[in-house]
Amino acid sequence: MAIDRVKEYFRQYGMEGKIQEFKVSSATVELAAQALACEPARIAKTLSFLVGEQAVLIVAAGDMKIDNGKYKKQFGTKAKMLTPDQVEELVGHAVGGVCPFGIKEGVKVYLDQSLKRFETVFPACGSSNSAIELTIPEMERYAGEVGWVDVCKRVEMG
Repeated sequence: MAIDRVKEYFRQYGMEGKIQEFKVSSATVELAAQALACEPARIAKTLSFLVGEQAVLIVAAGDMKIDNGKYKKQFGTKAKMLTPDQVEELVGHAVGGVCPFGIKEGVKVYLDQSLKRFETVFPACGSSNSAIELTIPEMERYAGEVGWVDVCKRVEMG
């Protein structure tokens, strides 16, 4: 299970005990916000894209969506999301639990500027009912990010 890989990943930092598992689904921003009793914007959602043959993850605040113009300027190509099968195959996590931790070798991770509004955010941990609370410096450290990007625009949350 992907959550076991994430726990193993965090074990090297002594952080595996911070992973929260819920009896309810946290597979969407709204469900995760309910499970954590926090505002949806603080859910750090991980979006999976294909840039050429390369899987790329973008971690963004829960109230954001990809701005196609900004994305194309950043990556030189149109935003092409991975299919659920590709996500599992290329990244190593199933949709609903995708996170930048315990992922397959060679996947590039970017953190979107939208996360910087918050002191802490809640990314998933490899399953559709898990999360961990991390500060932004912790996100930088543990996500193995290759850089910050600005590829999102805010959406109205319902």
